[in-house]
Amino acid sequence: MKKPVYRLLGFVAVLLGVVGAVLPLLPTTPFLILAAYFFSRSHPEWEARLLAHPQAGPAIRAWRDHRAIPATAKRLATLLLGISAFGGWYGLPEPWRYLPAGVAVGVLGWMWSRPSV
Repeated sequence: MKKPVYRLLGFVAVLLGVVGAVLPLLPTTPFLILAAYFFSRSHPEWEARLLAHPQAGPAIRAWRDHRAIPATAKRLATLLLGISAFGGWYGLPEPWRYLPAGVAVGVLGWMWSRPSV
């Protein structure tokens, strides 16, 4: 009974990751890491395909093996979150303008505390 549920959750995670590749609000890599987790318990062939993917595979393996985030991903996330915080500061009304910067500080603090590969 667990295998079909894990397989379904894996496909949903891949779908969300694909959507996240084109929508700036959804992150791609965390969903693909989650999909690899679900597929490791239900569909090893699909897990192997994710791990062999030229763009997503190294990030998934780095997280799985070392709980590490690639330095390139950290720099790109810092740039994009900085742009979002800057845009929020100038584009949102008074009580809301602090929210993007607060989220960016929290996410970047956690992310930069992880090891790099």
